[in-house]
Amino acid sequence: MPKITERFSFDGADPRVARLGLSSLWAELEDILTGFELLIEEKRDANGAAEVRSILDERFRSAQGWTMKSSGGVDWTKCEAINGANVCLGVEVQISGRSDLLIVDVVHLRDDLIAGSIDVGVIVVPSDRFAFFLTDRVARFSDAVKAVERARAEDLPLAVLGVEHDGPGAPLKKRQTRQGRGDG
Repeated sequence: MPKITERFSFDGADPRVARLGLSSLWAELEDILTGFELLIEEKRDANGAAEVRSILDERFRSAQGWTMKSSGGVDWTKCEAINGANVCLGVEVQISGRSDLLIVDVVHLRDDLIAGSIDVGVIVVPSDRFAFFLTDRVARFSDAVKAVERARAEDLPLAVLGVEHDGPGAPLKKRQTRQGRGDG
């Protein structure tokens, strides 16, 4: 099963998860990210990142209650009624996009936090090690932490999670682009 090997929290995201009663929702998020087999070819740029993104999106779709916004907002959101209050977790999954798109993810999370639509924001990216084996220019954990800092969003309850694959296996297929090359 994949693992969350890198984690960085900003502005009290971890205590907020505990204080607001989001622990079970957080555990569900971790299960979505880790509760399956993910084997890849451990060779630089050998695996299609879009395939990993598709797997994760399908896992969110299969879980109960997660809402997807395809563009212009936070990728996945889930709310729970806890002690009469509606509390929400927002998740941006940046697996197959270029690292410069992380700033847009931070803006989406910031907008929803300020609007009160979510209480904690999460950015999910490949770990620095995993990203090495995915297509070129994919976002990685260290890029995501820097993006939050560059956006001056360290004062928001955000968490960055770096996901690591299980181990060696066959390469994940690359998607064809308009130029006829694999994704990346």
